[in-house]
Amino acid sequence: MKETSRQARWERRTQVPLLVLAVAFAVAYAVPIVAPDAGEGVHRACTHAEWAVWAAFAVDYVVRLGLSRDRKVFVRTHWLDLAAVVLPLVQPLRLLRLVATLMLVGRRARMAPQIRLTTYVAGAVVGLLMFGSLAVLSVERDAPNGNIKNLGDAVWWSFTTMTTVGYGDHSPTTGLGRVLAVGLMLSGIALLGVVTANIAAWFIARFERDDQVERLQLAAVRELQEEVRALRAEVARLGRGPGCAMPAQASPGPGEAAAGQAGPTAPTP
Repeated sequence: MKETSRQARWERRTQVPLLVLAVAFAVAYAVPIVAPDAGEGVHRACTHAEWAVWAAFAVDYVVRLGLSRDRKVFVRTHWLDLAAVVLPLVQPLRLLRLVATLMLVGRRARMAPQIRLTTYVAGAVVGLLMFGSLAVLSVERDAPNGNIKNLGDAVWWSFTTMTTVGYGDHSPTTGLGRVLAVGLMLSGIALLGVVTANIAAWFIARFERDDQVERLQLAAVRELQEEVRALRAEVARLGRGPGCAMPAQASPGPGEAAAGQAGPTAPTP
């Protein structure tokens, strides 16, 4: 329990710094692609930043592995973290490593399930659009027959690909670019399914809550009706009992009746 608490404290303290490092890695990844004519110093600085971020994630993984109670279980349940650390930093896998980094930060975030799902979907859409555009631009810009030559073309292609519209005005011509296109199409379909399922689940949950409230109200009404019936039955039973019968009015005697008919007696002089 002590080791688990130490691991939880470490993850809580490093959550925000790792998010900042992930954003720094995204910037370092995007600058050389968006600005290929930048100086050699800029490209070198971006490369150093990528390595520094990756070193920080590697240290974080090693520390959490050391603080875990069962290291085998930790490795088996945190395979994405391990893959994000051990993948070689080569050009075709840089986007994959970036996506793994963002997913790692999202897994470390402590949020409510609904907020986490919404954050995942929104972040996945923005991330796939942005980094899919950067990745296809990096591999298609120098292709002899390529027609994706700038960031605007790449972003437009990402939109049409993720939504599976596919106008065809821009399309990858290299093998790696087509692999990226397939991944982007499948991701768009998956995200659309997640959004649809989330909306359907929200409506179903809302209808279930309304039905539950209505059932509770009907149950309360039935309970009140049963109580009213019981009270009426009790009142009727008590009304038929001998103790509650109204006393009959006594009939006047013969003398009382005669006195009543004769009226008051006149006084004698």
